[in-house]
Amino acid sequence: MEISTILFNHFETLDAFGPIEILGRLKEQFKIKIYSLDGGIVYSNQSIPVLTDNILEIPNNDFILLIPGGLGARNEINNQKLINIIQKKGMIANYILSVCTGAALLAKTNLLDQKRATTNKRRFIWVKSINKNVMWIKKARWVVDGNIYTSSGISAGIDMTIAFIRDLLGEKIAMRQCQEIEYIWNKNPKNDPFADLTY
Repeated sequence: MEISTILFNHFETLDAFGPIEILGRLKEQFKIKIYSLDGGIVYSNQSIPVLTDNILEIPNNDFILLIPGGLGARNEINNQKLINIIQKKGMIANYILSVCTGAALLAKTNLLDQKRATTNKRRFIWVKSINKNVMWIKKARWVVDGNIYTSSGISAGIDMTIAFIRDLLGEKIAMRQCQEIEYIWNKNPKNDPFADLTY
């Protein structure tokens, strides 16, 4: 299944490449593809250039949408063309994974209406203001509601992705990924030591 990752200028590098590192190891199950609104090179918040395909090339079936956050999300929240495409693709995606303030873009599409979700705690109030019809969970490392997974800030996307792999492929495969990357997985989505940083 394709992991269709949507990038934009000033995305947070680990938001995208934490999940990509883990999912990309499972080559028999997942194929990584990276898209942006117009294709070509986009730059992360750390000035890392990434070559992308045009967002219109995202398939129409059997794909997982991955939406990272970052400082650029504050600009892209007003990019109605991008929001419309995320909404259209999100409606037909097998699953949606958002990391950090990627939840703001997802919330803007109304795909999170009446669903539970979380986001970066240091940007929680801003993201919450984007859509008050979302049941925002303040204390959560990640949240699952139906086929939508949302995570807290940056490194929480790795915990969420491992949980996603466990849900899809089983605990044994999920734990093998942790061992291979020498990562101590926070298995409890309610164990959020950064919740008090909310502002």
